[in-house]
Amino acid sequence: MAFIAGAGATNVDLLYQGFDRLAGVGEELYCKDFSLQLGGGLPATLINLGRLGIETRIATELGNDIFSNFAREKLLENGVSPTNLYTGDAIPLNITSAIILPKDRTFYSYGKGTIEPDDKALETFYNIAKGAKICMMQMGGFLPVYKKLKEEGTILVLDTGWDDEMSFEKYDEYLTVADYYTPNRKEALRITGKDTEKDAAYALKKYFDKVVVKVDADGCIGIDGDDFFFCPSVEEFKNVDSTGAGDAFLAGFMYGVFYDYPLKDCIAFGNITGGKAVTAVGALSGYVTEKELLEYKSKM
Repeated sequence: MAFIAGAGATNVDLLYQGFDRLAGVGEELYCKDFSLQLGGGLPATLINLGRLGIETRIATELGNDIFSNFAREKLLENGVSPTNLYTGDAIPLNITSAIILPKDRTFYSYGKGTIEPDDKALETFYNIAKGAKICMMQMGGFLPVYKKLKEEGTILVLDTGWDDEMSFEKYDEYLTVADYYTPNRKEALRITGKDTEKDAAYALKKYFDKVVVKVDADGCIGIDGDDFFFCPSVEEFKNVDSTGAGDAFLAGFMYGVFYDYPLKDCIAFGNITGGKAVTAVGALSGYVTEKELLEYKSKM
């Protein structure tokens, strides 16, 4: 059980930087900087884990187009073994053009957002995830696989993202099967219906003995049994672009879980990887190696 697995859609970002304003209708502007990168989400978390030296596997949808070929190359380059779930002729990825202004960002996206697996896709995902120490969970059609893996002893880590209709009732099946859930402040307040982060954290005790609530740039709340604590963010990391911060946090957190660290240390690892992620533009530009992660941790 020496690897981490997950299933989810792959995202590719076209990042345009250096604009002072958005173009009006019929106008054309040239940017000063451009980059093509893999975007955020589950693949970004697995890539960050691969960079930390952990074997990772992903079931995703890849075609024969230039964006799929780019994504496949980047996954392999960063230690993630991809298994394709797609058999059609279209472009199956999510593709986003991000226009980055001095104080804001605008996004234009193509794609369907998530994967809707059929029975064959479920079987394929189970076959690559079987025996994983940790499996990442997302909302969607892979729940039968998560349940089966749970029965076999795999640790399940849930990442939901934002949903206007978040609630315990709607997410009960996923929360019940998950071992860990790492919502941010906004998600925790919405899903629990509470008014404060602390109250939301204690409400999550309904499902979890070990609770995690990210409180944005400030750091992270944790509850381990009866022990309530707060892990502050790393001060030296200055925010340039918050894209991918949550995905990077999750990678550091799961690094700790993978190596059986106490919850407080897992959160500290997450604060390091998440904090480093915001120091550069793009979901995967700012990251730490395993050596750097452990060095940062030793100073905390």
